[in-house]
Amino acid sequence: MSRRRRSLSDEEHALWGGVARSITPLQRAQTRAEPATGIDAEARAEPTASRPPAPRAPAPAQKPPSLAPLGRRLKQRVARGRESIDRRLDLHGLTQTRAHAALLHFLRDAQAEGARIVLVVTGKGTGKGASGERGPLERGVLRRQVPMWLALPEFRSLVVGFDEAHVGHGGQGALYVRLRRLR
Repeated sequence: MSRRRRSLSDEEHALWGGVARSITPLQRAQTRAEPATGIDAEARAEPTASRPPAPRAPAPAQKPPSLAPLGRRLKQRVARGRESIDRRLDLHGLTQTRAHAALLHFLRDAQAEGARIVLVVTGKGTGKGASGERGPLERGVLRRQVPMWLALPEFRSLVVGFDEAHVGHGGQGALYVRLRRLR
């Protein structure tokens, strides 16, 4: 039975790119080829005491902290104005490259200033494809990308968690982002 390979969507490409950037290659151990079956493999087997220890991969750098949800009560306090939004960033009209750089710079500055909650406005997108037609794949590129960026290791040292904003702050086109404290 033959299977057709499907091509990856833009969202899958971006996700894979983020995963690929976060990986460090392991050192290759020198291995010798042994036949998978038969007496030859048993005959060539050496006692474990005379084998040199296998080289170990270096310990990975400290793993970036994982993201936690914002929490219902905190989100409710922010939406009602009882918890202040310390800073705001509007990414409307920016390309993905410029928006990524602006978001990283904004979050670093906000964290350095001691901000706790920030609002990032991505917009909902125009919904227009390349030919001017409405298409589900083209709607809200930044709206789809920003949550994926916030989950990348380069942002995890800055971000505790994020959640969709209340309608009064932009709804589906904005995110509340909770920042980590500087140590």
